[in-house]
Amino acid sequence: MTESLGDNADSFADREPVTSRVLDAPQARVFQAFSDSDQLARWWGPRGFTNTFEEFDLRPGGAWRFVMHGPDGTNYPNESVFVEVVPRERVVFRHHSGHEFEMTITFAEQAGKTRLGWRQRFDSAAECQRVASFAVEANEQNLDRLQALLAGLA
Repeated sequence: MTESLGDNADSFADREPVTSRVLDAPQARVFQAFSDSDQLARWWGPRGFTNTFEEFDLRPGGAWRFVMHGPDGTNYPNESVFVEVVPRERVVFRHHSGHEFEMTITFAEQAGKTRLGWRQRFDSAAECQRVASFAVEANEQNLDRLQALLAGLA
């Protein structure tokens, strides 16, 4: 028995912060900025944060473990598992530490640039609402940092 996507699509709206941005870089370069752990560590997280990657196994079932270091010295351990990896097109991972969510990042070619899609699906609307107060702005800062890294590589 299949479920109607229409019925489920509306139920996700209240638990999925979504954003997209067109980046002035080819799709392959943007994907590399995510798939190369050295580059990723340079831009992942809000402004002022740094990262120490412990494991980055970019394949379905692979682990991504790292510590984000806040500008105030606070450490934020992160653990995720990759669910889906389609090179240059899509990465899906399930974040298991702190706030639980599934992140889908899409990379779409758009006239020599890349439209990056960013969808965070929380398990409940209440959790999404609680986290959205800081996560939405943090996600934008994350994309600002990616944009700056790509500009520096051009």
